[in-house]
Amino acid sequence: MDVLVPLLQLLVLLLTLPLHLMALLGCWQPLCKSYFPYLMAVLTSKSNRKMESKKRELFSQIKGLTGASGKVDLLELGCGTGANFQFYPPGCRVTCLDPNPHFEKFLTKSMAENRHLQYERFVVAPGEDMRQLADGSMDVVVCTLVLCSVQSPRKVLQEVQRVLRPGGVLFFWEHVTEPHGSWAFMWQQVLEPTWKHIGDGCCLTRETWKDLENAQFSEVQMERQPPLFKWLPVGPHIMGKAVK
Repeated sequence: MDVLVPLLQLLVLLLTLPLHLMALLGCWQPLCKSYFPYLMAVLTSKSNRKMESKKRELFSQIKGLTGASGKVDLLELGCGTGANFQFYPPGCRVTCLDPNPHFEKFLTKSMAENRHLQYERFVVAPGEDMRQLADGSMDVVVCTLVLCSVQSPRKVLQEVQRVLRPGGVLFFWEHVTEPHGSWAFMWQQVLEPTWKHIGDGCCLTRETWKDLENAQFSEVQMERQPPLFKWLPVGPHIMGKAVK
């Protein structure tokens, strides 16, 4: 199986050669940043329909995390189109952070549709460098389908720890690698170099549960879920919370 991977990767590369050439010449990334929000708007709508009950169950815990202000200061990390807003309890003060400025118009629409929330601001920055946010300023951080595409999950989780107040909670939902040695994992390895370009840096084979377990949270709870879409190479998911 290991011998097949580089051969099949080469075949996929040849079949998608124009994409790889555009990436090499620096033409693909600006195009990807422009179209990716539209792709995510479609996919998150479909995933919300499948995950509605699970998301409502997970995010219902937010209402018990009110800070000293009497409200919940919530940071949506890698906010995308604001697909999670409908699941947040009333009274949350939401700060959005994403490295892609093209998501802002989608956020504006999502906030207009979710008047039960108070929109604070949109910060254009990577998760590895949230210097615009003060230490201990957040009661809650939400991170869904984000750690697959960041440069360093470890650094992102360090920043999450920094901006959370003591007792604050990170809620997460992330896709992870298929079991090693399986045919599904082999195909993830084959497709990953090309998928990273299509998915704006998305990695298919990350073992994100290890990053969460090693991030020195006082408590980590997670459950494993099957893949949402059988027609995508994205593998199983983990969902849960981590307490500072």
